[in-house]
This record gives sequence, structure tokens and C-alpha cells, in this order.
Amino acid sequence: MLIAVPVALKAQTGEVKGRVTADTTGLSYASVTVSGTKLGTRADANGYFELKGIPSGSRSINFSSVTFKSKSVKLNIIDGQPQIINVNLKPLETKLNEVVVTGVSRATQLRKNPVPVAVLSKSTLERQVSTNIIESVVKGVPGVNAVTTGPNISKPFIRGLGYNRVLTLYDGIRQEGQQWGDEHGIEIDAYGLGRVEVVKGPASLTYGSDALAGVINMIPYIQSDSTGFRGDVTTEYHTNNGMAATSIGLNYSKNDWKYNLRGTYKMAHDYRNQNDGYVYNSGFRELNFTGIARADKKWGYTQIAATLYHNLQEIPDGSRDSLTRRFTKQVAENDDIKNRPLVSDEELRTYAIAPLHQNIRHYRVYSQSRFKVGKGSINALLGVQQNIRQEYTHPTALKQAALYIVLNTLNYEARYNLPVFAGIESTIGANGFYQTNRNKNATDFPIPDYNLFDIGTYIFAKKSWGKVDVSGGVRYDNRHIKWNDFYVGTDVQTGFGKQVQASTPNALLQFPEFDKNYTGISGSLGLTYNITERLLIKANVARGYRAPNITEIGSNGLDPGAHIVYLGNRTFKPEFSLQQDVGFIAYLRHMDIMAEFFNNNIDNYIYQARLTDANGNPVVIVEGNSTYQYQQSKARLYGAEFTLNLHPEGLKWLSFNNSLAYVRGINKNEALVQQSNGAAKYLPFIPPLHVRSQLRFKLDGEYGVFSKIYAGVEANIYSEQDKFYALDNTETYTPGYTLINLSAGTTIKTRTDKKCLELFLQADNLFDKVYQSNLNRLKYFEYYQSSPNGRLGIYNMGRNVSVKAIWHF
Repeated sequence: MLIAVPVALKAQTGEVKGRVTADTTGLSYASVTVSGTKLGTRADANGYFELKGIPSGSRSINFSSVTFKSKSVKLNIIDGQPQIINVNLKPLETKLNEVVVTGVSRATQLRKNPVPVAVLSKSTLERQVSTNIIESVVKGVPGVNAVTTGPNISKPFIRGLGYNRVLTLYDGIRQEGQQWGDEHGIEIDAYGLGRVEVVKGPASLTYGSDALAGVINMIPYIQSDSTGFRGDVTTEYHTNNGMAATSIGLNYSKNDWKYNLRGTYKMAHDYRNQNDGYVYNSGFRELNFTGIARADKKWGYTQIAATLYHNLQEIPDGSRDSLTRRFTKQVAENDDIKNRPLVSDEELRTYAIAPLHQNIRHYRVYSQSRFKVGKGSINALLGVQQNIRQEYTHPTALKQAALYIVLNTLNYEARYNLPVFAGIESTIGANGFYQTNRNKNATDFPIPDYNLFDIGTYIFAKKSWGKVDVSGGVRYDNRHIKWNDFYVGTDVQTGFGKQVQASTPNALLQFPEFDKNYTGISGSLGLTYNITERLLIKANVARGYRAPNITEIGSNGLDPGAHIVYLGNRTFKPEFSLQQDVGFIAYLRHMDIMAEFFNNNIDNYIYQARLTDANGNPVVIVEGNSTYQYQQSKARLYGAEFTLNLHPEGLKWLSFNNSLAYVRGINKNEALVQQSNGAAKYLPFIPPLHVRSQLRFKLDGEYGVFSKIYAGVEANIYSEQDKFYALDNTETYTPGYTLINLSAGTTIKTRTDKKCLELFLQADNLFDKVYQSNLNRLKYFEYYQSSPNGRLGIYNMGRNVSVKAIWHF
């Protein structure tokens, strides 16, 4: 009997497995232990763990990791029955051990990555109430700005570089939606995101072309810390443009499977400011659907997802009465811009979409998986997406699209994470995409029909020597782009342009055939020196590569939504950058200090410039529209970002957060600079010095049903921008300004201590400041040389009070 007892006890054991995450990212090497026993294990590099031999009965399973709050979960261990539990750990003050997945070959602690990376968590994104996701990123990451064409159209810029130089990812898949355009935003549902990671600096090593300035990876939220059915409803309202939004998310977890569904709808009428009143044709309607299914198994995981984006976006043109400055509207083709009828007050405040508008649709289906292979692993990604862009700008033919472009993209990636050898973690991989662009039944054709195939291969490695972490690699890229002769003519019935065959009488060859390969070698080498657990220095040198985009080499026509005729250059060479980064980071007891310096030299830099004739007068190819021609030269960008966050340990309810971002862009075309008497000295689209200071008060205790009460006041200070590309009035001087913002929020809990309702209140531009951002494209929407009030162009949004509520169930 005595011999049989241990055998019986041994048989009465159970098993627990699952995943430990930080926000929505796997927490590498987290500790998992069982209270009252010596049993324990560590999670793998992606946060997955498995613990066997747990005695039956009620047990406390403990989860912990350095710089994260520990968590204990009670389970009833049943003999012979495995149980699955997913736990999310919240970070402490320091974020140095936070795990990132962007710009690296596999999940990596932030402290071990020499490349500057900023992370915005789900809670941070929820607090930063904005009209679009890029504006939320701009508020949270120093050095990131946005070129805007109204409140819902923002394109990210990192350290003075944007458009196709900033690669936007959705869950690791490059976003392909005509990124070269000013007049439409990023086709991603902001409410469905669980995390945003921003790489500041060349990331060509892992992503190839278009990551020369950096990467913004938007990672969707997947419920991971509970089983069963969960959900949330988010509602939001903005007073300035009446933006109203509703988003419903449903999550279900069972055993190894997780399912997430989300639907979002938002709409807005025209926005307003004290100078322009309501800005005609700046409203929008947006619809999003997202579905994700994920399975976590012993062999790894697989995830499939689909998204749908549909945006009806009005197109402002800036036409107005010369004396009253009230907005006017186009009602006839080729009319007199200075004699249009006034827009009524009802039209300015209606939610109905104006006849002149864009119709943007984006569909995405993708799968990504990770398979364990011995002591290594293989990651595979495959996705397809379609972007449909229609612009309706014919007032007498409302159903006739002026622009109708369909962009189809197949994304692929495969990488092998080799077993660790001699302390070296290494990865070899290949990724790229195949793309086709087709013009449909339209009247304007700014770019040709083209086929593009892109592939790149790379090797990446990292190793630690005591306090020093070193990582780097090299990559080779090849991009082939081709199109056939593209002819246009005139429709005799409508008088509009149309695509025709070469044999058509009076056919015009708008895009002669083109066939070219672009190749590039990129790479990086960096190190992190861990002075102490909370103090470190980073340095990195990276060579970036970017092939010219389709408008830069192929454009030859009007983009009606931007009111610009673009002219490309078929002889352009790829851009190559050499950037040096040095950073100092300290997460101390009472404060956080970060200082990041960069210097970036770019060969073959491509930029837009207004086209003028021999007499210096603007070239007008299409009446009422500007003409821009792309230029190429050497360039240099340099600057720094500083962050100082004070959080006195004795005053846990108080924090004082400050940041400063500075960038200078120099045009190295010395001949042009001298010829223009210095007007071409600086690069276009360079943001001015930006200082942000926020005083925040937070009460950690509970006050009845209220908890996590906070309030804050923020000053956004932008200096004047007097260092701009002034040649041919491509850009103009921008005065400095200061915006004061207020914020507050709380969480309401039920008696069961479960989070039930989160409330957020925010007031942006509290004092209704009249201002123009240097990166506001509407600043140049002007048809007169002067105005009665001395102010030209369209101004940014005035005071906006927003309310958001998130109900969890």
C-alpha cells in the first residue's frame, strides 16, 4: 500500500498551457510558477508556455516578468485534463523590457534593439481621441508628423520624410493603397487596434523599399487574457465637425482558438474655424469590418483575417467669394472659378456627402503562421488586398468618375529563425509583393496601368556580450516595373477624356511604354550598451533603399482630388540613405529621460516642386489646378528628439511629460540653390520645431464606482517655419502657434469589480486658435493673390470638444 500511494498521487496531476502577453504582444521568457510547490517554467520567445505535473485541486498559478506587474490566477486542476489560460501582464514604470515585433526578425526586448522604436498601447490609443489613427500616433510619438488635407486625411511623416518613404503596416503586412496621394488617408480601422509600433529610421533591412524613413505597424487587438465571450461598444462624438462614431467588437475564446469581429461606422460634416467658418466639402463617412481567427498549438500558431474599408470623402477645392470669403461651389464644367454660387449654410452642416467626392474601398485577406522546426521556427505570411479609388469631380455628370483606379496587391514573406548557435540568434528571409494597377472608366489618368514585382532577401543576426547587445544584417532588393503604351482621346458625346486604342483617330500617347529593374543593397549595424538595468546607450548605422514610386517616374496627368497635375521623370534613380542614430535612455526612480540624435544623408532624393515657365509664371496645364514636377538631388536631414517625463515617487498622482522634436532638411543641389538665391536651400514638407508639455493628474484609488480618474492639461507649441522650399512659391512661410488641450477620464466598475464603462473627455485647441500647420495641404488652396482679412488658404480645425465612451461586456 505504501508503495502504491506515490504512484496514485503521481497520476493525479493536471496540465496548464497558454500564452503570456504584454498588451497584445507575446512576453518573452516570463516566469510561470505554482504556489505551494517547486513547479515552474518559462515562456518561450513568443510568450507561450506549458506546465505539466501540477497536483490536482485548487491551485494559484503565478505569472511574472521583470518590469511587469505580477499576476496570480486560481485554477481547479483536474486529474489528466489540460487547461488553457492566457494572461496579460501590465508594465511597471520602465518600458525597457517591453517586447517589440516591428523592424526585427523575431520578438525582441526594446532594450536589445539599437533602432529607435516607440510603442503606443491600446490604453494610450483610447485616451488620445482623434479623427483618424495617424493623428493619434502624431500625438504620442515625438518626431512623427502628418501631412493633412482635412481632418480625416493624414499621411505620416517621420523625421521630415513621408509618402512612400514611410511604410505603413497592418499586422505586419505592408499597406498598399496609392500612398503617393495627398487626398486620402490610411485605410485602417483605428478602433480595432491593440498596439502601434513606430520605427524611426531606415528599416529597409527587414522590409525593403519604402521603409527608408521608418515603419508604422498597426497591430489589431486580439482578446488573449480570458476565455469565453467578451465584447465592447465604443461611441464617440466631436463638436467641431459633428463627427459621430460607433464601433462594436466581439471576442470569443475557447481552448486553442480565438475569434475577433469588429464593425465601425463614423460620419462627419464640414469642420470649422474662426477664419473660414465651415470649410466646404471636408465631411466624410467611413465604414469598417474586421474578422480575425487564431489558433495557438504546440507546433506554433496560425492566424487568418479579413478587413473591409469603405470611405466616402468629400473633396475641398477652396473656391470662394473674393469679398465675403464665403465658400462657393462648382456647378458647371470649366466654369469661371471667380463667379461660382455661394454654398448655403444647410450644405455646410449636412451629413449628406456632396456630389463632388471620393469613394475609397480597401479589401484585405491575409494569413500568417509560425511553425516550430526543431529548435528553430519558420514564419510564413500571405495576403491579398485590393484598393479601389474613385473621384467624382464632374458637376454635370455626377455618376461619371474623373478618376477610377484599381490596385491589386499580393504580399508574401517567409523566414527561417535558425536555432541559437554560440549565443547568436539569426534569421534568413525573403519578402515582397506583386502588384497590378488598372485605370477603369474615367476621364483623367494621372498614372499608367502597370505591373510591379518586388522581392528582397535578407539575413539578420543578434548576439549579446555581457552588457552589450549587437544586431545587424544585410539585404538585397530587386523591383521590376513595366507598363505598355497608354493612349487617351476625347469622348465625342461627353467631351471628357477617355482611354482609347492606338489606332483611334487623334489618339494621344500619354504614357509611352516602360520596362525597368531597380536594385539596391541595404543593411544596418547597431549596438546597445546596458550601463545599468535602467540606463543604456544605443547607436545604429543603417543604409536605406527606396525605388521611385509610380508618380515619380510615370505620372503625366491631373489628379482631380488633389487639384494637381503631376509630371514624373522616367530617368530617376533609386534613393539611398545613410543614417546614423545615437540614443540615450534612462528610466529612473523619479523621471524618464530620452535623447535621440540622427543624421541622414540621401542620394537621389526625390521631391515635388511647382513648375514655372521661362518668365517665372506658374505653368497651368489644367485651369484651376497647380502643376508640380518631380525633382531629384542630394539631401541631408538631421535633428533630435528629447523626452523628459517626471513622475515623483512621493507624488504618484502627478506626472509632467515633455517632449521636443527638431528636424532640418537641406537641399544639396548647390547649383539650384545658388541659381535661386537660396530659395531652394531647404527641402519641402519639413515640420518646424515642436514642443509638447503635459501636466497630468491621476488618482489610483477607487471612489465608489469610479476608479482610474485622471485629468490633464497640455500645451502643443510649434515654432515658425521660415526654412522652407520657397522656389516658385512651392511653399510659404508659416507663423508659429500654441494650442492648449484638456483631457479627463474615468472608469466605472460594477460591484463584481469588472471593468464596465470607460469615459474620456477631451478639448483640443481650447482657445479656438486660428492657425495653419506647415504640413496642411489646404494651406495652398487659394485662387486669389490677396484677401480682405490678409489670410490666404484654408486654416486648420478650431476648438473641438470630444466625448468617448467604451462599454465592456
